[in-house]
Amino acid sequence: MTNHRARRFESNLRIERDNAVLYARLAELATDARLSRVYRRIAAGEQANAGFWETRLRELGMVVPPMQIGLRVRALSWFAQRFGTEFVMPTVVRLEHADHDDTPVDRSGHRDHFVPLREQGVHDGRHRTQSGNTLRAAVLGANDGLVSNVSLVMGMAGAASGDRAVLLAGLAGLVAGACSMALGEWLSVNSSREFYQAQITERAERLAVAPEDGLQHIAGIYREKGLKPDAAEHLAEHIAETPRAALDMLVREDLGVDPGELGGSAYGAAISSFCLFACGALFPVAPYFFLGGHVALLTSIGSTAAGLSLIGIGTSLFTGRSMLFSVARQLGITAAAATITYTVGHLLGVALAG
Repeated sequence: MTNHRARRFESNLRIERDNAVLYARLAELATDARLSRVYRRIAAGEQANAGFWETRLRELGMVVPPMQIGLRVRALSWFAQRFGTEFVMPTVVRLEHADHDDTPVDRSGHRDHFVPLREQGVHDGRHRTQSGNTLRAAVLGANDGLVSNVSLVMGMAGAASGDRAVLLAGLAGLVAGACSMALGEWLSVNSSREFYQAQITERAERLAVAPEDGLQHIAGIYREKGLKPDAAEHLAEHIAETPRAALDMLVREDLGVDPGELGGSAYGAAISSFCLFACGALFPVAPYFFLGGHVALLTSIGSTAAGLSLIGIGTSLFTGRSMLFSVARQLGITAAAATITYTVGHLLGVALAG
């Protein structure tokens, strides 16, 4: 029982130490002085939390392990240095809630991350979330390309179709899959834009026809936020004086979208989806450009494993799970899929051959 508790305490200590180092690094990289102060304050809180777990370990008679900076912290610091602190913030916030023991520690200062732009005076919170999720989308897009194409390549290899056939099938799978992903993303963004645009138009027409209903709706929103009825009515009347501001406010509150963005660029999303899928799909097929036979197959397996390891490391950045677990999970799932397609391809090849 004591050993189990000690392992949990050591895990919590590692997480708090990592958070402290990461927030201190973000404070150094932040270009806004106020945001830098926020990060420093949180880093100090994380350091205090680390001290809490050090004390618990000493009470169990355990030796406190030395400080070591984890690979996850190094990777997130690298991304923050090159793409800005806002790029990694959603990932950092997710990690704060992962793998923690239930014993309470002070995290009150962390609510600064969720204070709206108007109160913080730094960056737009919606943009922070969207830019930070780019890392997650990139990893998952590459994963889709790699897993789907390695299954196709293994199926063709199992059917003993010949190196040229495997290469052509792999390239066809890469292009077809990337085009499918790009078209799907383009349609998704455009459909979302059209849906929200119809909702915005409907609300604009209602405001024009019955402005008093819009006024009461806005007042009701502010009452739900905790304002007194008189204050809510006064604020609603002030906003309703500018129809554009009233519509903007209703769209943000009712639909949860920024009317100026509406999902971003459909073409940008399509291009990024195409490129990410293609990058992942290239790993299993690339060896067949230069090699043949069993050497090409084994090299394809090796390059696929390398790609899966990179994806597993990337996945661990936003899931909070250990990198070893994430890599092992990626390898296990993909190996199962590749084995199934190789077996089916082999059986079909034998059956069709004769």
